[in-house]
Amino acid sequence: MIRQLVEKALYFKRLTPEIENGINSELTRLGYIDEVDYEALELLMAEMDAGRIQLVSSR
Repeated sequence: MIRQLVEKALYFKRLTPEIENGINSELTRLGYIDEVDYEALELLMAEMDAGRIQLVSSR
């Protein structure tokens, strides 16, 4: 599920509050992160650092 949420953020080039909350909820629910999800989150953070993903704030 985390990987799917990251893929959604990458596709839309935006990290919305809904996507961020979904990622946080999954991390809390699982209590751990597997290697595939960890790599997906690393990619998301790298894309954000490079300015290719916009962080959308809640209103």
